[in-house]
Amino acid sequence: MPQIPEKIHELTVGQLSSRSGAAVSALHFYEAKGLISSRRTSGNQRRYGRDALRRVAFVRAAQRVGIPLATIRDALAELPEERTPTREDWARLSENWRAELDARILQLGRLRDHLTDCIGCGCLSLETCVLSNPDDVFGERASGSRLLVEKKK
Repeated sequence: MPQIPEKIHELTVGQLSSRSGAAVSALHFYEAKGLISSRRTSGNQRRYGRDALRRVAFVRAAQRVGIPLATIRDALAELPEERTPTREDWARLSENWRAELDARILQLGRLRDHLTDCIGCGCLSLETCVLSNPDDVFGERASGSRLLVEKKK
């Protein structure tokens, strides 16, 4: 991995990509989503502060555990401008995300456990399908197709 001398305070998109392991296209996407920021040179080239390395690492770690980008952006927005997330920031934010992850794990476990129920079904029993209609939530609202939009009277 190429080392960046301490005296260099800004990184090109290629340097940031190389050091962070994120593709250049991912870095452009992160910037478009407000997760990282850059300044433009007179030649319209992006330059990122060294703090972008830690922000990209933070984003990628959060993504690996399934946190949506909008949630990550909101978390980064809570930090003072240009400050990189610290270990304490991660601990606080990950604690807040724990309940959401636990709920997703529970849901995925239920989906895994009922996956074999679909074999041979051919989706002919959508009313009772545990994947398309878990806990018969659609049956509680109304009879008929759950895909039809209910018209307000």
